[in-house]
Amino acid sequence: MHKLISSDNPYVEQALRHSSLGERNYERLEFLGDRVLGLIIAQALYEAFPNESEGDLAKRHTALVQGETLAEIARELELGQYIEFSEAEKMAGGAENDNILADVVEAILGAIYLHDGLDVVTDFVRESWGERIKTMKEPPQDPKTALQEWSQSRGLGLPEYELVGQDGPDHAPMFTIQVSVDGYGTAEATAQSKRQAQKDAAKALLAKL
Repeated sequence: MHKLISSDNPYVEQALRHSSLGERNYERLEFLGDRVLGLIIAQALYEAFPNESEGDLAKRHTALVQGETLAEIARELELGQYIEFSEAEKMAGGAENDNILADVVEAILGAIYLHDGLDVVTDFVRESWGERIKTMKEPPQDPKTALQEWSQSRGLGLPEYELVGQDGPDHAPMFTIQVSVDGYGTAEATAQSKRQAQKDAAKALLAKL
C-alpha cells in the first residue's frame, strides 16, 4: 500500500471495510474524506491557476473529485485487493465497482487525516492527483452541460434523458440511459450510476453532432 498510508493507523482497517459487513464500515470516514479532499483540491487549484475565474476553478474541481476520477486513483493505488467484503459482495465483483472504489479512496483520506493530520493527507492528495492537475490544460466541461448549451443555442430546448434499462443485482445495478435532442438523434450509455450513464450518453451524442 502507499507509503503515506501508515501501517499503524488504527482507522485504515475501518476505511477498507465495506458496509456489507455491518457496523464499523467506511461510510463515516468516507464522509470526512470527501470534505478533506474538496478542501485540498480547491487550494491546489487556487495556487496552480492564479488567473482563473471561480467558475473555471469549479469546473476543474468537479472533474478532479468526481467518482470516475476517484475510481481511477483507487486502481492506481491497487486498493481493491485490500477491501473487506461480505462473501456475497465479493462474488458480485465489489472490488471492481467504481462507486465502491471511489468511496474507499475518500475513506482512506479521512483515515489519514484523523491519524496523521492535514499536512500528511495534503501530501498524499497532491502526489496522487498532481499529474492530473498539471496536465489539465483547459477547464473541462461536463458533457451534460455542453450538450445543453449546444441544444439551447439552436433553439432546440433541453436534451431529454430516459432510463431505458437496469440490470444486475440490487446492490450493484447497471443503468442504461438514452439521451435525445429533437431532430438530432439519440445515444445510449450504461454505467454503475444514473448520473454517470447520463454523462456518458451526453458525451456519445455530442460525438455524433
